[in-house]
Amino acid sequence: MKATFQAAFFIPEEIFNHTVDYSVHPAILNHMVEQHPAALDAIFHALADSTRRAMLRDLAEGERSIGELAAPFSMSFAGASKHVKVLEQAGLVRRRRAGRTHYCRLDAAALAEAEAWLRYYERFWNRSLDTLEALLRAEDEQAEKGRMK
Repeated sequence: MKATFQAAFFIPEEIFNHTVDYSVHPAILNHMVEQHPAALDAIFHALADSTRRAMLRDLAEGERSIGELAAPFSMSFAGASKHVKVLEQAGLVRRRRAGRTHYCRLDAAALAEAEAWLRYYERFWNRSLDTLEALLRAEDEQAEKGRMK
């Protein structure tokens, strides 16, 4: 029997796959599979890099030039521009030019799409955490009963 590790528990693979394959809400699962896979791939690819995540954090505070985005990383304009291009392609950033300066601003709509995708899976995490909490409480109760004897 193969087991899958999920949120601090080993779940037999047959049960885990059954939960996904025979979901109570198959239309929701199907919707999530069909929800702009290329766009989500680009978003998660962009978010996979710590430099780009830091740039997004800076942009959450307001518009920045590419030079300003590059500064904390001791990175060249060209290097920062490549990171910004990945963020632009994912729809996370909008760029404008003012003379020779390129300014970027956060476009949070793509982040909302990624959040919606993640929110669907939140119920699996919550279920696992609820189970863990119940196990820990039961363990504490057993330990308390052992002390009282």
